[in-house]
Amino acid sequence: MGAGGRMSVPPSSRKSEVGPLKRSPYSKPPFTLSQVKKAIPPHCFQRSVIRSFSYLVYDLIVASLFYYVATNYIHQLPQSLSYVAWPIYWALQGCVLTGVWVIAHECGHHAFSDYQWLDDTVGLIFHSLLLVPYFSWKYSHRRHHSNTGSLERDEVFVPKQKSAIRWWAKYLNNNPLGRFVTITITLTLGWPLYLAFNVSGRPYERFACHYDPYGPIYNDRERLQIYLSDAGVLAVTYGLYRLALAKGLAWVICVYGGPLLVVNAFLVMITYLQHTHPSLPHYDSSEWDWFRGALATVDRDYGILNKVFHNITDTHVAHHLFSTMPHYHAMEATKAIKPILGEYYQFDGTPIYKAIFREAKECIYVEPDEDDQDKGVYWYKNKF
Repeated sequence: MGAGGRMSVPPSSRKSEVGPLKRSPYSKPPFTLSQVKKAIPPHCFQRSVIRSFSYLVYDLIVASLFYYVATNYIHQLPQSLSYVAWPIYWALQGCVLTGVWVIAHECGHHAFSDYQWLDDTVGLIFHSLLLVPYFSWKYSHRRHHSNTGSLERDEVFVPKQKSAIRWWAKYLNNNPLGRFVTITITLTLGWPLYLAFNVSGRPYERFACHYDPYGPIYNDRERLQIYLSDAGVLAVTYGLYRLALAKGLAWVICVYGGPLLVVNAFLVMITYLQHTHPSLPHYDSSEWDWFRGALATVDRDYGILNKVFHNITDTHVAHHLFSTMPHYHAMEATKAIKPILGEYYQFDGTPIYKAIFREAKECIYVEPDEDDQDKGVYWYKNKF
């Protein structure tokens, strides 16, 4: 499982930095996964069908209320006010539907209930409603959890080494306007581009696409379920087409398309900020092991949205260590493991709007430190 038998925390060329930018230790932790698990109350690993459904039903009730208000009252406003009301609806509804997305994500981890068939049924329905190919994403995301922090095998937001950076990157990322353009494109188009073209994903020997049952992402046992995922997305797309014929394309864009853009933006932002941070190491095959890779993630603070997003934002370290744990126990588990993890636990409370621009500036490529003997450990850098 790679090297990394050293127990001490090696010196860092950035050891003078303090707070959230202080580099995480990268040597083999002085504790085991079993010890971390023993620190968590046993009930945190128990999944409740009733409790899981209660969160889903609550989200759907709130989303229905927003839908009712938007479709019954916004058109009664003066046109100038409607231009303000619709974006407010998109933002609010998008936040709530991101919570629905997170619950379907839990289904993909078998964290919703003790019944795999129920998890997959719920996940397929609600991810399809958000145009997500459920099983396709489930299997690629599972490989992300199995290979987090690996430069060769991780599946999403895999950082490039300096030699692979395009010539225009230093001009695009080294000025505020370029970073704004990059972030805007990433948040608006990043999710569909990842699903369709594997943009920012792990490089494969041939074209990789989440909609292709015979693509390199999947094995023979998974291909039938990829067809099922495609059928779910196609069914919802056809439903939207029929709605557009009945209600008009503008209605579909305003009621469904706007909130979906917000969901996709939050999904990309959350994932990007969980795995992109100056303090986080990445490893090549000479150094990587699962435990250190799983620890190479960071919890963030989204304020009130932490609850709306079912704490996927501020309990991500615990989630990577124990992905079948339901979200409603993750906060308690996080508090329990912090004393065990010590400096290996990473949290950054920087406001999100500042953090995403800072990471876009600081985290352009990864390289080992020149004066470090551990050449298999890579850090984010931005100097050209």
